[in-house]
Amino acid sequence: MKYLLRTTIILAAAILLTTSCKKEKQVPAPVATRTLKFILYTDQDFSGDEHNISFSLHISNGKSAPFDSTVATFKVKDIPHKANQLVYEKKVPSDGTILTAGFVYTIENVGVSWHLDTCAANEKFKVIEYPFL
Repeated sequence: MKYLLRTTIILAAAILLTTSCKKEKQVPAPVATRTLKFILYTDQDFSGDEHNISFSLHISNGKSAPFDSTVATFKVKDIPHKANQLVYEKKVPSDGTILTAGFVYTIENVGVSWHLDTCAANEKFKVIEYPFL
C-alpha cells in the first residue's frame, strides 16, 4: 500500500512538472524599420538676430504624419554651427511607402518655412541635413 501511494505521488508530480514546464511564449515577429537621421546647423553668422525660432521634425507618408514634433526652440542667433550640430534619429516602420521628411521651422513674427526631402520606399537609412540659411 505504501509502495502504491508513493508511486502515485511521484507519478502525479512528474506529470504536473512536465506539463507545467512546456509553456511557450509567442515571440512577436521583428518589425522592419528604417532610420531617418536629421542634422541641423548653420554656416551663417546670425549673431544679431534676436527672433525666436522653433524647429520641428516632420515625417509623413502622404496619408498621415506619424511624426511631427517640435525638437528645438531658441533665438536665431543661437542656432548651432557645424561643430555643435543637432542630430536626431527616428526609426519608423518600413511599410513600403514613400516618406516625406524634414524640418519645419517657425520664426516669431516672420512666418513658417520648411526643408523637406523624400525617402524612397526601399530606402533603409536616410540622412536629412539642413544647413540653415
